[in-house]
Amino acid sequence: MKAEYYVRETASNLGRNITITLASVMTVAVSLALVGASLMLRSGVENATRRWQGGIEFVIFMQRDPSPEQVQSLRDDLEQSPEVASVRFVDKKEAYEEFKLLFADSPELVDSIEPETLPPSFRVEPVNKEVDAVEALGKTYASKSGVGQVVFASKTIRLIQQLSSRLTVGIFVIAAFLLGAAGLLILNTIRMAMFARRREIEVMKLVGATNWFIRVPFMLEGLVQGLIGAFLAIAALAAFKPFFQKWLPSSRDIPLVSGFQVSSGEMFFIFGTLGAVGILIGAIGAGIAVSRFLDV
Repeated sequence: MKAEYYVRETASNLGRNITITLASVMTVAVSLALVGASLMLRSGVENATRRWQGGIEFVIFMQRDPSPEQVQSLRDDLEQSPEVASVRFVDKKEAYEEFKLLFADSPELVDSIEPETLPPSFRVEPVNKEVDAVEALGKTYASKSGVGQVVFASKTIRLIQQLSSRLTVGIFVIAAFLLGAAGLLILNTIRMAMFARRREIEVMKLVGATNWFIRVPFMLEGLVQGLIGAFLAIAALAAFKPFFQKWLPSSRDIPLVSGFQVSSGEMFFIFGTLGAVGILIGAIGAGIAVSRFLDV
């Protein structure tokens, strides 16, 4: 009977102030959608620039089937060079694992590639990381036996990473303000619901209703608003994801980040985060409302 009462009263409260309830839900949805978009952007950029993390400034891709002697000769040159701070060899198997990770949401593409079709590579971190010095060093290895191509991070990767970081911070700041506004709207909605039912609350107190018995429907109201807003944000991001992932790779100006992908596992983490934040905002707004405006 308590459960039925809580459900009935929560639904009644939500319907009593429908316009403010909708405003609260939409504000939560928009703010959480911004949070989710910023998390998707950060994950996509991290995946696209994964090979450049840890100070890597250029990658030497070998030919598809270099001889062991060619690989060892180039490894020795890199390790003995005073201009190279560190070097890491990525064989075909590791390159294939990286490829599968980057394109986890395109199984047909992964299935069409075999490990043997991907070239091994050397990830190189030079001592001097100025653009001109890096390119000059990389070009000295472009003509080495067995080398297929040398790809530089140059300014492009660093520019994308800086832009992503700034966009993420900016979006988070805007989302934080909107989440604060959503919390205030939820608080005000519950306050109005309590004011509209003040006579009923007085009667319930007189007949011996406990504090939590009176408070629970109002707290559930805030949780439901936050949860519905989170669900709408998740639905919007799920629908937007295919367009979001095609945005960066489609640019011909930045081919170095053609691996811009957000995996299903990362999306589930983002969705879970949005759901938790939505519930938290609803709980905070409702908790403040019942503690400040409900005198029981």
